[in-house]
This record gives sequence, C-alpha cells and structure tokens, in this order.
Amino acid sequence: MTTLRAEHVSRDFATDAGVVHAVAEVSLEVRPGELVVVTGPSGAGKTTLLNLLGGLDRPTSGRVLLGDVDLSTLGDDDLAAMRRDRLGYVFQSFGLIPVLSASENVEVPLRLLRLAPGERDTRVAEALDAVGLGAHGAQRPYELSGGQQRRVGIARAIAARPPLLLADEPTGQLDSSTAATVMDLIGDLVHSRGVAAVVTTHDPTLARRADRVLELHDGRVRSFSAPAPTGT
Repeated sequence: MTTLRAEHVSRDFATDAGVVHAVAEVSLEVRPGELVVVTGPSGAGKTTLLNLLGGLDRPTSGRVLLGDVDLSTLGDDDLAAMRRDRLGYVFQSFGLIPVLSASENVEVPLRLLRLAPGERDTRVAEALDAVGLGAHGAQRPYELSGGQQRRVGIARAIAARPPLLLADEPTGQLDSSTAATVMDLIGDLVHSRGVAAVVTTHDPTLARRADRVLELHDGRVRSFSAPAPTGT
C-alpha cells in the first residue's frame, strides 16, 4: 500500500539566464508508517520537490499521486480540498498566528474541516498531548520557545489526522539538541500512527533517524536508500 507516489517528476523555471531544472525526473514511493528524509545542499531542489509532493506547485512533467488520486487531474478547488483533508504540512518558518493561543493555532485546520466544537476540542487536546504540550494550550507563540513553537506547528499538521505529513526543514531554526528532539518526535508520530512522512533537512545527522533517505543534488536523485549507520 502506497500513500504517496511520484513518477518521473520534473519542475522547470524560466529565467533570464535560461531554463532552470529545479527538480529533474524524481521518482519515489512513501508507505504508511514510513519516514523518508530528503537531504542535499542548499539549492538542491528539496523545497521545490516538497511543494510538488504537497500539491502546492504543479510539475512541468511527471505526476504525483496521493493514494490513487493523480494530483495533476484536479482543479484548484479539488486540489485545495485534497490538501485540507489528506495532508499535514510543517513549514520552514513556524507559521503560527501570533494573536492566537497554541490551542487556537492547532484548531485552525479543524475549523476549515467544519468539525463540531466538541470534536475540535478533542483533537486539539490529542494533538498537543502527542507533542508534549498538553499544558501549554493557552500560551501564545511569543510565550513559547522555538522548539515549543515548532511542536505546535507539528500538532497543527497532525490534528486533522492526515495520512501524509510533509515537513520542510523543521529543525532549521533550532539548536542541535532541540532539532534532534523534534526529529525524534516526528519519527515517533509516523511510526506510532502509521502516517507517511517526507521531511527535508540539510543535516546528515538528523537523516539517520529516517527509514529511507533520498539525496538530491542539482534537482536529481543521487541515492535513495536506508540511512548510513552512525559512525560511517
């Protein structure tokens, strides 16, 4: 069973200097309960690939399937509904709404789903507990540490119980210890809930927490395999 499949996906951008091949012929599959980490230097195409996988951008060629749905066949409204219902996204920036509490930030996607208030409350509490912030729901982002804000972002991404989680450099603004804690949290959520996840990072140490690692260079796949053992 495959949650996400990309088939020969490419994304080109026209510039004054010519065509830039940001992503070139990338193929991958991600199954339930699997954490795939995408690595590579800055400019390798990691964010572009994640945007294609999440339907935030459309490929120049190739296709992306979420379950058995080809995202390229969907109009804008249906694509937005697909992202709302079946995808959780953790952005590079914390992306929290400053005037809302942690609980209210987590509740935002549940309001978009038009869930009943009682169900929203249950899911918000469940998501915050899952990331270890059950006692911090009333706090606003400025009252939380960077690591706590990142965890609120993860809680928001999983609150709707999506089958797919995408995270773009979720540890980029964190110190090494907090970054490792966040990656461990994502791994635990993926394996305990059977979520399929794709996470980008430039840190090879964090990549060792993955089930498989896709290494990108200049938009192309250099390797796609199990992570190297610690110490190699």
